[in-house]
Amino acid sequence: MTDRNKKPPPPQVQVIRKPAGGPVSPTPVAVRPSTSALAAPSLTAKPSSPRPPSSGPRPGGARPPFRGPPRPSTPRPPPTAEAIAILARKERVPNRIAKGELEGKMKCRIWKKLHAEEAKRFDQAWTLLEATPGLDLADAFGIVQSGMSVDEFKARRARAKRREAIKEARSTVAAETIDAFVDARIADKSELALVMGERTVLDVLTAVAPVSFTGERTGQHEKLHVVVLTRKTTWDALLPKLEREPKLSQKPASVARQPARRPVSDPRGFLPHLGKQVTIQLRNGVKLEQPLLAVGPFDVLLGAEGDELFVPLHAMLSWAPSP
Repeated sequence: MTDRNKKPPPPQVQVIRKPAGGPVSPTPVAVRPSTSALAAPSLTAKPSSPRPPSSGPRPGGARPPFRGPPRPSTPRPPPTAEAIAILARKERVPNRIAKGELEGKMKCRIWKKLHAEEAKRFDQAWTLLEATPGLDLADAFGIVQSGMSVDEFKARRARAKRREAIKEARSTVAAETIDAFVDARIADKSELALVMGERTVLDVLTAVAPVSFTGERTGQHEKLHVVVLTRKTTWDALLPKLEREPKLSQKPASVARQPARRPVSDPRGFLPHLGKQVTIQLRNGVKLEQPLLAVGPFDVLLGAEGDELFVPLHAMLSWAPSP
């Protein structure tokens, strides 16, 4: 085995000397080459060019086979509502998180680690949901968040739905007939009776605002306090014939500020009874039994033409068609 690092021996050079007497045999003499000659590159040598990439097999192994262009990925079908509900109940998370996992997004267990406080509340909501029939997850979570009891939360939710229903009802009933009656009383300067809970004010209307009437002598009166508004002559003729509830006459019922808390707020129930006799119990004890002339979003008109009675819905405790 040869040593590659061992330098080769210097070349042998023969020196021939001519003696005076005749020829002699050459004697080999070792001559060391110059270091500058070894170090300096040859002036005639061509510069090395970069080696072109080899198209042959790789040194580490065989060349991988050609696989062709990538195939388009097939989108996964959207998760069904049933699958979402099953996973949400199993992991005790909201449906949106379960849906995300089924769509290939964040897993439920990762979400619970990143949102530990919210995950804890949803776990409590699932526990409440399983213990309370008829409750959905959104309501259960709302109960956990609010700290209310189930009955308190249901009552609040019912009031919210009732508010929406009343708002929708008011938008579907025209107000032109009621507004025309009030505007006509301002225009003709009729002396009116504004019947309140415990007293009656006689005055002439000069203006009307969304929440108040303005009298010429007595100033502003909040509509919420008005029980009946009519001509003074009409009220004087009707007053002796009225029936009264004694307890309410002594202490009228209060009016809730929220329409959803009032006994009568939806005007649509009156519409089928236009032109018919109705009986209305007012909060100051007065019971009216009169024909129904017109219905507005907030009020009704009773009586006969020329003797109309303007009655706000908030002044009513109950009403029914007359037998």
